Amino acid sequence: MRPLFQEVLHLYTDGKERSRKMVQDELRDVYGNFRAFKDHQMDEALHTAMSNGLIAESNFELGENGKLVMYYQADQDMIDLINNYIK
Repeated sequence: MRPLFQEVLHLYTDGKERSRKMVQDELRDVYGNFRAFKDHQMDEALHTAMSNGLIAESNFELGENGKLVMYYQADQDMIDLINNYIK
């Protein structure tokens, strides 16, 4: 089993667009009990990955609760970088 944040990055290697909630939904069965799985920590991890050039903001919308929902995606260069990082 990979560390949580490596698995988050690995999800983006398929090039699909995902929000934090979508990432959490995909990983909940395995990582749902981790302390770092909380919304705030996951948002921080995604922002850090974006700041480091591993993923990019691709879209945004207002969610059902009126909060901003950010979507992230990785292009081929980012995917190659992630794959090189994770190995």
